[in-house]
Amino acid sequence: MTYSSNATGILLAAGLGTRFDPTGRHNKLLATLPGGTPVVFQSARRLLAVSAEVIAVVRPGAEKLAEVLNEAGCNVIFSIDAERGMGAALAAAVRATSEADGWLVALGDMPWIEAATYEAVARPLDEGAELVAPFYRGKRGHPAGFGLAHREALAALDGDAGARGIFSTRTPFVVDVDDPNVLRDVDLPSDLGPA
Repeated sequence: MTYSSNATGILLAAGLGTRFDPTGRHNKLLATLPGGTPVVFQSARRLLAVSAEVIAVVRPGAEKLAEVLNEAGCNVIFSIDAERGMGAALAAAVRATSEADGWLVALGDMPWIEAATYEAVARPLDEGAELVAPFYRGKRGHPAGFGLAHREALAALDGDAGARGIFSTRTPFVVDVDDPNVLRDVDLPSDLGPA
């Protein structure tokens, strides 16, 4: 680790991934990338490169997923609220880490984001920025950084909109990055290959 953020990492890994497998038998986060690494393991390791503490949120019953996340170095919380969507999962993680200095929020299905991008978002957050987002060619991507000013709003989120409401009312500190992976996630099995 070259840079260690004060922010607590949150890895959202509670989605169903129904576009990846409509039957629900295969969790996209456990699918393997070329080379054999599970999607969520790589996502976690990239976040852990900058955040010494990472809380991963999973649904109840996702024991195999929790095992992989623990192996990666995350602390896992099972949240029944996660069934209501990404916003509810994020709220559960923020409530579980209420003593945090800020949060660096990443998605479990975005394994290609570069460690340098996590650092680029974490640095202004650690320096006092209240809302930070990476932009690639004018498009906002992930991860997102949230300062203490957003604790109550984050803890009250529900449903599947995530933190979009916060971004719609506040202007983030913009970090321009040369990392197209801030926009790249795994939705379909075909997304697992090279870009």
